[in-house]
Amino acid sequence: MTDQVEQVEQEEVEPVQLQLQDIAMCVQIIDVCSKRGAFEGAELEPIGALRNRVAAFLEASKPPEAQEEEGDTPSEE
Repeated sequence: MTDQVEQVEQEEVEPVQLQLQDIAMCVQIIDVCSKRGAFEGAELEPIGALRNRVAAFLEASKPPEAQEEEGDTPSEE
């Protein structure tokens, strides 16, 4: 019986994993629900504000893209 208790405790200790893809999916869900008319007019402002904050967080959390600098390539003379 103690094996069952230890197993349950181990399952509860596992950390919750949340990735940027999951957060991006939340923005997509808000967009789809909005297009389908799932929100009442009074709800649109706070939902839109939440969507904008989440989208801004995603944009700020993106890894920096490798910028190609044209000046680094040797020129042929």
